[in-house]
Amino acid sequence: MKSTILPGSTVGVLGSGQLGRMFAIAARRLGYRVHVLSPEDDTPTGQVADVEVRAPYDDLGEVARFARGVDVVTFEFENVPLASAEVAERYAPVRPGGAVLHATQNRIREKAFLHAQGLPLAPFGVVRSCAELLVAVDHIGFPAVLKTADWGYDGKGQQRIRSRSDLGSAWQSDSPESVLEALIDFETELSVVVARGQDGSLVTYGPIANLHDRHILDVSSMPALLEQAVADEALEIARTVAVALDLVGVLCVEMFLTRSGRLLVNEIAPRPHNSGHLTIDACATCQFEQQVRSICGLPLGSPEQHRPAAMANLLGGLWQPAPPAWERALAQPEVKLHLYGKVDPRPGRKMGHLTALAESPGMARQRVVQARAALVANPRTAPEAHSPMAMSN
Repeated sequence: MKSTILPGSTVGVLGSGQLGRMFAIAARRLGYRVHVLSPEDDTPTGQVADVEVRAPYDDLGEVARFARGVDVVTFEFENVPLASAEVAERYAPVRPGGAVLHATQNRIREKAFLHAQGLPLAPFGVVRSCAELLVAVDHIGFPAVLKTADWGYDGKGQQRIRSRSDLGSAWQSDSPESVLEALIDFETELSVVVARGQDGSLVTYGPIANLHDRHILDVSSMPALLEQAVADEALEIARTVAVALDLVGVLCVEMFLTRSGRLLVNEIAPRPHNSGHLTIDACATCQFEQQVRSICGLPLGSPEQHRPAAMANLLGGLWQPAPPAWERALAQPEVKLHLYGKVDPRPGRKMGHLTALAESPGMARQRVVQARAALVANPRTAPEAHSPMAMSN
């Protein structure tokens, strides 16, 4: 049953990172109050929320009190415990629901769900023991990637296996349950962000072309330059996932485009996605406003893209040996700066991003990479600052 939660109401967010921050900004712009719960304080989301509650996600009593004080609950990352979502659902609607969390926060369940929908996947095998690893290797071959079933992101919990000599170090007696996947020789990494309303309406963004560095998203550009048939298939895959999950909210589907022109689903995230941050500056309605609209039962906004755009992540290494020179990047009038309010710029930590608009995706990508390089005095030697040439990796 559709229930509309009007502006002036209170939305609650489980999780307090940058995704929650950008969601909260969009919600407040629409006139909602925002409460956030996480184990930390002075968080990126808490800095812009009306109320910040510090409590562990597994403190179910505190989660219940939090849910009683809001009109709808959402989450900003998929590793919120399922029990927390189930407790919150007793007092307020949770969107996306706990069933979506359950399907997506474990790679084994996620693969089973995607396979059941008939969606294209890389060859994979479930691994819970050394014996199962050997069986999976015999089926998949080399090279392959062993991924932990739980708590993996930005390349964490992943090991490449190039030959049988790697098997001993890849699997120990205390290794967690995992998934072994064939290592794909891909041409492009793509993502599609899809929003689905309570009435079943759907809007999509993308496909978005993504470049990674050390397993962390580095640069995204939209639109991706693809054959129309490939782009249409990618959009249809994302819509299929959203409908099959009975999603109410925003979801990202990450895919590989192989050198033979085949799309393979890599993973899904039931929330706004790093690659979709460029929608804030490039589109009529960004992914975060769509999240607010969908969970509150409002009509979805137009995803129309005004101009080609590219986004570059800003990682903590850019703060060494000195803080970035923001004025250098902002000297380019079509570059936008987004900082997340994090006070500890550790290497590899996402501290913010830049977005650039241009006449073409390639020009936008070049512009945003050059703006990032301008943040440091010596771009050639600064950590985590990349030149356009480095993006071919």
